[in-house]
Amino acid sequence: MDFSEYELQKLFGHEAAEDEDPQRLKDYYFKSKAYKQVVNDLPLRIVVGHKGIGKSALFQVAIDEEAENNRLTLLIKPDDIIGIGEDTDDFLKLIRDWKIGINEIIAKKALTSFGLLFDGWRGKLNQYGGAALDFLSSTLKLDDSVNLTASKEAVLKEFLKHNKISVYIDDLDRGWQGRKHDIQRISALLNAVRDISTENRGIFFRVSLRSDVYYLARTSDESTDKTESSVIWYSWTNHEILVLLVKRVESYFGRKVDEDELLKKHQSELMKYLIPVIEEKFTGKGHWSNAPMYRVLMSLIRKRPRDLVKLLTLAGRKAYSSDLDKISTANLESIFEEYSQGRLQDTINEYRSELPAVEKLILGMRPSKIQRRASQGYVYSTDQLLKKLKAIEEQGKFRWANGNQVDTKELAAFLYKINFITARKETSAGIDRKYFEENRYLSNKFTEFGYDWEVHPAYRWALQPEDPMQIFNELELSAN
Repeated sequence: MDFSEYELQKLFGHEAAEDEDPQRLKDYYFKSKAYKQVVNDLPLRIVVGHKGIGKSALFQVAIDEEAENNRLTLLIKPDDIIGIGEDTDDFLKLIRDWKIGINEIIAKKALTSFGLLFDGWRGKLNQYGGAALDFLSSTLKLDDSVNLTASKEAVLKEFLKHNKISVYIDDLDRGWQGRKHDIQRISALLNAVRDISTENRGIFFRVSLRSDVYYLARTSDESTDKTESSVIWYSWTNHEILVLLVKRVESYFGRKVDEDELLKKHQSELMKYLIPVIEEKFTGKGHWSNAPMYRVLMSLIRKRPRDLVKLLTLAGRKAYSSDLDKISTANLESIFEEYSQGRLQDTINEYRSELPAVEKLILGMRPSKIQRRASQGYVYSTDQLLKKLKAIEEQGKFRWANGNQVDTKELAAFLYKINFITARKETSAGIDRKYFEENRYLSNKFTEFGYDWEVHPAYRWALQPEDPMQIFNELELSAN
């Protein structure tokens, strides 16, 4: 293996799907069950998930596949919607502004894609009451005056035959600050696309939202309950992420794999595909000594593909600097603190709009000297966790972004919701770690269900950089 920057990106993929080579993305992309839930002829799909879960990658692959099937497909990015709804706080006017704005963007992008944009198009759109689909179906023509490539001509023929457009709206959380007006704009947008898709039965919207953005919009505007049935919570199992890694490695070597067959294999079998890239066993100390490498990798990621890309890219760089042709245990050990600091900062950036003092809360979860000596810094019973949080609250109460005070159990629920802590139970096969179920995301209630609580392994080195060896001695790996 050559772990140069170019080869590393080809091997593990780019952390941002929009910056990935489209063909490489198609080669290694693993379609989870969520893909078919999103890409279908339902009028509105809202993909909600944590940052780094793969929402943009799903959209990129879906857009490419629909285009190959000659579907007229449009992508709306933040740059396209600058200024819409900025001048009013009246919610009904906001919805109206979004409907007008989105219809105009659809009309303009469709005309531009065929090279048919003309002066006065906006005035003609208004003659159709601003309805983009009616305007396009009557305006677009396929005749000798239209000079199109074969692929564009096929798309236009398909549109004129079936009057269907897929509209993807992605990356809306760029610049998100969680202000009241930001929340209003997102809520109004969701209402607007629902109205447009209802009024224009051939327009199919797919919108991606970060989970914290959706949470604030959903809990601040009762009208968003009408779109709740359209929400797809995007999540992964660790097994799926390991299969994803296998597919990336196999496609890098030019080999085809059957995703369904891979999913049926035990994780120890999947590890055999990774041997050319990384050591099969972790040769470090503590609970990790001689553990299968896949258990180490799966214990350190937060069920987000981007975490795995970050972890292995950092380790690959260390292998390259050491002239190694395989990622070693020492390479991984040397980057755990950098990886952990990055995940901690990601979490602070992602959830500051919901809880402004999230950094204070997370750093307050550092184990005390007494806890470190007793090896009790990261695993808590429910009573111990609430006691720890009350001690942090003594330095000042926490408030949500809307100004409401947060009680202790709400803080615990918040830490679970953002994957900073996981539910934990010891089993004969290893530690069973459970993540927050997305269907409970809208609840701030902290519910016991027979598990202890544990600070996720991804954050340990950032919280305890002065004694990394103690982490290896204390941290038990996840079960298969």
